[in-house]
Amino acid sequence: MQTCTKNDTYSTLSHFHSFRLKLMIEGIFVGILSGLLIVLYRLTLEKTEEFRQHIILNLNGNIKFISIWFVVLIIAAYIVGTLVKNEPMISGSGIPQVEGILMRKLEMNWLPVVIKKFIGGVISIGAGLSLGREGPSIQLGAAVGQGVSRVFKRIKIEEKYLITSGASAGLAAAFNAPLAGVMFALEEVHKHFSPLILLSAMSASLTADFISKNFFGLKPVFNFENITPIPLKSYGYIILLGIIVGIFGVIYNYTLLKTQTIYRNQKWLPVKFRPMIPFLIAGILALTLPEVLGGGHPIIESLIHGSFSMKMLLIVFLGKFIFSMISYGSGAPGGIFFPLLVLGALTGAIYGNVLVNFFGFNPEFINNFIILAMAGYFTAIVRAPITGSILITEMTGSFSHLLPLSVISIVAYLVADLLKSEPIYESLLDRLLKNNGKEEFTEESKGKLILEVPVCLDCEMDGKEIKDLDLPSDCLLVGVKRGEKELIPNGSTTIHSGDYLLVLVNENKAALTNEELLKISGHPVI
Repeated sequence: MQTCTKNDTYSTLSHFHSFRLKLMIEGIFVGILSGLLIVLYRLTLEKTEEFRQHIILNLNGNIKFISIWFVVLIIAAYIVGTLVKNEPMISGSGIPQVEGILMRKLEMNWLPVVIKKFIGGVISIGAGLSLGREGPSIQLGAAVGQGVSRVFKRIKIEEKYLITSGASAGLAAAFNAPLAGVMFALEEVHKHFSPLILLSAMSASLTADFISKNFFGLKPVFNFENITPIPLKSYGYIILLGIIVGIFGVIYNYTLLKTQTIYRNQKWLPVKFRPMIPFLIAGILALTLPEVLGGGHPIIESLIHGSFSMKMLLIVFLGKFIFSMISYGSGAPGGIFFPLLVLGALTGAIYGNVLVNFFGFNPEFINNFIILAMAGYFTAIVRAPITGSILITEMTGSFSHLLPLSVISIVAYLVADLLKSEPIYESLLDRLLKNNGKEEFTEESKGKLILEVPVCLDCEMDGKEIKDLDLPSDCLLVGVKRGEKELIPNGSTTIHSGDYLLVLVNENKAALTNEELLKISGHPVI
């Protein structure tokens, strides 16, 4: 008789009845550790950004000081590049990596990732790269969850829940948004509802949020005050804005992936030196357009108070968009959440000002469009409408926007879907798996066709069971039509002359596969 190890099914089932309570307790523990780590990360980022602001104030006209700052940026870029080269799992956002780990397609060494992602993220965002804190926070939380699992020798299924709990706690602590952290785990990371995921993720998120609020206070991330809801008769403007941000989201995804391709095609530029480009550009922008540096929180604060002219809105939007692409494409550790929310807010502000200046719209609704455009932009890019609506609600502290947030999210989602834009994290994960030699879905597998293949009398197929057929490797038999009836085939289904085989194939291989099928079905090929 074979004995069962701790990783076997027996071990999982033997403690399943107490599994829920155990996950909740472990979720709280992971939430505490993740919350403390992300609080430290946020505090460190605040100090580095304050230091950068102080540097920018002293750069004006001081050639010597400017030269020193550029030397510092080059050294910082080299450090980040070295960290990324030595530990590729810390590059970029970190969210695709977490999803790949939960799919068991990628491996992560939790302690090196925690240390190097923390340092790399602080240096990159602190230097002014247009990156967000949420991606690193999610990956740091996930690494903490994996660390707890490895230290206490938990089984594999339990480790997945702990990693998910840590990721949820990371987002909750990064934005003071515990419900968004839970929904992110369900809607984006796992893409299905599970009571066990809900229980463990909520325990971790609420705990991490409690810890975060003890350090940063109870106020929401964005302080929108005295927001007047948009009248129902003006919802047509919301739908139009949803279409606009949906199109912009598609452009964002395409450009981001294209930028990564451009970086990768520069064979003369090793991975270690790719961050040099955005770091040096950050130095130039510090002298010319400092508003676009960093995650972009000050931009949204300025939008709330209407500090930008229309011309400045357009300049900042264009500068922020381009610099975000260059920053993320380089592989520097940092997320896209916050920069894309800033781009959404700028889009909403521009849209609102156009309505006010040219169509006599009430200016008090501009802040509404800023909030709504953030949710719509997020939905079009990430394709997680519920997470986006909840996230913006928690970040703004206003629950009066649930209906318009839902409307613009649906519209933006539909526009992006109709334009066949894939969710950004799925696209990034596909590229990551491809680079690691674990690609499952290629470009050629996107288009599908159903072929109808007639079975002739006394052919190779006639009278054989499906399991005995030598079908082409690039096809799947999904149905058998016999007269007016259609059978769902299995291995023991016998094929008879007169049957029509319904075969699913990739569009680009349809002609060749059809020819091979016709040969073995006894049909003359012309």
